[in-house]
Amino acid sequence: MYATNMNKSNEKSIHEMLKNTPSMNDSTDVVHTGSEQQTIKHSTTLTLRNVSNHSLSSPTSVSLEDESAYIKNGSSKLDTFRNWSITTYKCTKQIMLEKLGKSTRTVDLELEAQIDQLKETQKKYLSILRLSRAFTSHFYNCMQTQSLLSETFADLAQKSPELQEEFLRNAETQRILTKNGELLLNALNFFISSINTLCNKTIEDTLLTIRQYELARVEYDAYRVDMEQQRTGGSETQQKYSNDEVQKKYEKCKDQYEKLRSDIVVKMQFLEENRIKVMHKQLLLFHNAIAAYFAGNANGLEKTLQQFNISLKSPNSVTSSWLEQ
Repeated sequence: MYATNMNKSNEKSIHEMLKNTPSMNDSTDVVHTGSEQQTIKHSTTLTLRNVSNHSLSSPTSVSLEDESAYIKNGSSKLDTFRNWSITTYKCTKQIMLEKLGKSTRTVDLELEAQIDQLKETQKKYLSILRLSRAFTSHFYNCMQTQSLLSETFADLAQKSPELQEEFLRNAETQRILTKNGELLLNALNFFISSINTLCNKTIEDTLLTIRQYELARVEYDAYRVDMEQQRTGGSETQQKYSNDEVQKKYEKCKDQYEKLRSDIVVKMQFLEENRIKVMHKQLLLFHNAIAAYFAGNANGLEKTLQQFNISLKSPNSVTSSWLEQ
C-alpha cells in the first residue's frame, strides 16, 4: 500500500516536470534560469552599413585602370628609349663622317678660338698649381729640418759651454727661419687654394657648358644633314612625313644649340673678368711673400699676409676644442 502511494507520487512529480519543460522550438529562442525566466531574443536581421561609392567599385574596373596606367608608362619609356637610340645613332654617324671628311660641321671661328684659348689657359694654370704644390711640400720639409736643427743646436749649447754662444746663435737663426717659414707657408697655401678653385671649379664649370654646347652642335648638324638628305630623296608621301618630323627635331636642336652658344659667350665674358681679378691678387701675394721671406724681411711678410687677410696659423697647430675655448 505504501509502495503504491510512492509510485503514484513519483509519477505525479515527473508529470509536472515534463509539463514545465519548454518545447524544442522555444529552447532555441528562450533561456530559463532557476525559477525566473529571462528571455533572450536572437536577431535574424542583417544590419547594412553605408558604404561609400568608391569602396563599391568592382575589382575589374580597378585592375583595368592599373593595367592602362602600366601600359601607358611602359609605352612612354619605350618612346624615350627609341628617341635616345635614334639620336645617339645619328650623332655617332655625324662624328664619324666629320672625321672622315664626308660631312660638314657648323663652325663659329671666333668662339672656337676663345674655347681653345680657355682650354690652354686651364692647362697652364694646372701646371702652376702642380708646381706650387710641389714647392710647398719641399718647403714644408725644409721647415721641419730647420726646426730640428734649432732644437739640436739649443741642446748642444747646454752641453758644450765652450761653444755655447755659437750654438745659441745658430739655434736662434733656425728658429727665426722656421717662424717666418710658417708665415710663408700660410701664404703659399692660400695661393694654392685660390688657384685650385679657379682651375677646378670656376673654369671647369664653363668647360662643362662648353661640352654640352659641343654635343648640341653635333646633334644639330646630324639633323641638319638628315633634313638635307630627306629633301633630295624618297617618295612624295614618305618624303612629306619624314620632312615634317625631321624639321621639328631640327628646329628643336637648333634652338638648343643657339641657347647654349649664348650661355657660353656670357659665361666666358664673366670668367675672363674674374680670372684677371683673381690672378692679379694671387700673383701679387706670391711675389711679395716670397720676396719678403728670402730677403729676411719678417715685418714685410707679416704685412703682406695682413694685406690679403690671411690668418697667421701655424701648420702644426691643432684647433682647440670648444671645451678649451
